[in-house]
Amino acid sequence: MRGGLGLMLQIGADGQASLVTPLERAWHFRELIRAVVRRELAARFRGSILGWLWAIFGPLLMLSVYTFIFSSAIGIRSSAAAHGVANYSLQIFVGLIVFNLFSEVAYRSPALLHENANFIKKSIFPSETLAWTAAIRGLVYAGISFGVLLVFEIVLTRWLPPTILLLPLVIVPFFMFLLGVSWFLMALGSFTRDVTHLMASIVPVFMFATPIFYTIGDAPKTLQIALRANIIGDYVEMVRDLVILDRLPSPLLYIGTVLVSLLIFRSSYRFFMRYKSVFVDVI
Repeated sequence: MRGGLGLMLQIGADGQASLVTPLERAWHFRELIRAVVRRELAARFRGSILGWLWAIFGPLLMLSVYTFIFSSAIGIRSSAAAHGVANYSLQIFVGLIVFNLFSEVAYRSPALLHENANFIKKSIFPSETLAWTAAIRGLVYAGISFGVLLVFEIVLTRWLPPTILLLPLVIVPFFMFLLGVSWFLMALGSFTRDVTHLMASIVPVFMFATPIFYTIGDAPKTLQIALRANIIGDYVEMVRDLVILDRLPSPLLYIGTVLVSLLIFRSSYRFFMRYKSVFVDVI
């Protein structure tokens, strides 16, 4: 059965890694991944007075500032804001959670191999597992923010939409997409540190090309096609549909987004593993 599943998920007949291969590798090194994630989570707020409360305070501060600016100070008018400031705030919060998860991985990944150069050079260290630790760490922080979101949604709307139960069907492919992004940026970042500076420059700009403070339907029709090419925006809208708007995402959008995510997941893993032996010499 296991072999049959691997065969079904195999893409192509060239004997290259299938979709199952990185999952099997991660399971094999699960104890190592768990240990590294625990170490990084413990070190994140070490020495601070508030500790893990910062993981809640940060998203709440962003939510308050952005809601004030876009709903009051500049009087934004969108289909999201039309449902009221409270609902609009929740929709912004959803967008921030999804985008911050992506940005956490995009910022950290280019430097991961350099940060762990001692382990990689002095031992047989499975460097591909660093992508898992980065993505899982980001997912933990996103989970804390999501818990805050649920509390506020219950307080403000006094209910949770049943469609929220389908959220794992969106989160799993999004997580695989993040792993692909991490492997790709890790590989590029090993050759030049310019990738780190590039991410610091373009990710904040990229945020405004993502439907966090608006919906794709609010944009001019000439721009909607370009916005649809932003897979982060597609995930924002699908999570928003399930968590806030109590509706199912477009089946065509969901299938297309999942297929693109799996393609990025597999191709990035192959790219990383192809040059894995070179990284030791360049970091």
